[in-house]
Amino acid sequence: MGQKYILSIDQSTQGTKALLFDRNGVLTARTDIPHQQIVNEYGWVSHNLNEIYRNTVQAVKNLVEKTGVSRGDILGLGISNQRETAAVWSRSSGEPVADAIVWQCSRAKDVCSAIEQLGHAELVREKTGINLSPYFPASKFAWILQNIEAAKLHRNDMMFGTIDTWLIYKLTKHVMYKTDYSNASRTQLYDISRLKWSEEVCGLFGIDMSELAEVCDSNDVFGETDFDGYFEHPIPIAGVLGDSHGALFGQGCLTKGMIKTTFGTGSSVMMNIGETPIFSKHGVVTSLAWGMDGKVNYVLEGNINYTGAVITWLQNDVKAIGSAKETESLAFSANPEDTTYLVPAFTGLGAPYWHSTAKAMICGISRTTGQAELAKAALECIAYQITDVIEAMRQDAGIEIKELRVDGGPTRNGYLMQFQSDMACIPVLVPDAEELSGIGAAYMAGISLGLYDKKVFDVINRKMYRPEMSAGLRQMKYRGWKEAIRLVIQ
Repeated sequence: MGQKYILSIDQSTQGTKALLFDRNGVLTARTDIPHQQIVNEYGWVSHNLNEIYRNTVQAVKNLVEKTGVSRGDILGLGISNQRETAAVWSRSSGEPVADAIVWQCSRAKDVCSAIEQLGHAELVREKTGINLSPYFPASKFAWILQNIEAAKLHRNDMMFGTIDTWLIYKLTKHVMYKTDYSNASRTQLYDISRLKWSEEVCGLFGIDMSELAEVCDSNDVFGETDFDGYFEHPIPIAGVLGDSHGALFGQGCLTKGMIKTTFGTGSSVMMNIGETPIFSKHGVVTSLAWGMDGKVNYVLEGNINYTGAVITWLQNDVKAIGSAKETESLAFSANPEDTTYLVPAFTGLGAPYWHSTAKAMICGISRTTGQAELAKAALECIAYQITDVIEAMRQDAGIEIKELRVDGGPTRNGYLMQFQSDMACIPVLVPDAEELSGIGAAYMAGISLGLYDKKVFDVINRKMYRPEMSAGLRQMKYRGWKEAIRLVIQ
């Protein structure tokens, strides 16, 4: 066999990446196109769906032109996508009725409050594994139906989906209306025990389950695409995963008890718990990891709204740093005795607190607190939040966690990775590859098409950070964090 490739699209919160993998599973090239972050005066966050689709096609064109690869040597496509971002479009025209509501956006909190007041919050959690929250698409879909005139006027013409469903629909020229288990489980409409859309929960949000996409194994074939005629022959879309699930798969966390954290704009901490669901009592949620060949794996997961975005805020809004790279040296140079804590509840707190009305706060400042100490606090709040989720999972699963596999841009920050290892009291493994979400989707597609086998996961090398902080210092620092959280949510 000559050289063959797998193409992967990683459609993330900030932009769209096209990635090319060779027959050994090695990433050979990538291209990126950012898209606009639409934020209004209320702090609502939206994305233009047509811009995302145009960028997806253009990123593939840019990648092919950059590499000179023959389009005929590309066997198939995998897709990983930002999750919980809600898209609603017209079945008859194929056009969006509104901008997508991004996962960070809490504009639908009143929808959730109304359902909670009716006493249905526990039903939602029991069926979907997820605490009732405006973070998830169900309430965002309902908000669009209640507030967007085009959706109200043409109610029976609406199609609902996460970004994967939108891209599949567009890439297949409006033929396929599909999603995978991982994305379906994050809509807050899917019964994860019975593996079907929940009629009861859909009814609470004003959606008929017959209006939702077909749910498929993550390694199914979701149709074919020629990227608006750019490819002479269409290729199969053979792997689809939500971005955090893609990272879990790409990290090789295929067995029960393995755990990873994706450090991005926000963060997802995810533990593979095997083929039987465990429903959390400590503020994390239960979802489907993926479906493969008729079998599903479950995960415990905690989502954090602001991790990498804290550094973006520090740079763009506070103007305290010139670039994210500066935070590492600043943190190392900071006064180690400084007691500043930053709780980044800019749009409330996610797991394990689920406090949508919490406000951000900086506390513990002294007269000597300066730029370096603020940068240190911004990095440390990322590790504290992730540790909160890991501790909740330890209690829920009763599984010994031996290591934490991590991915995402902030993992290049040595101060943050060491502090994370110290706070979580476990080794932290940083891969030499960055694009784990895209890697996971590519590997899923490549395995589906027979190009790869499970040995493909061995191509990734990892650097290990081990705990170094004394137990007493760790406990003191973590107690200070818990006190800061108490101040925010009291």
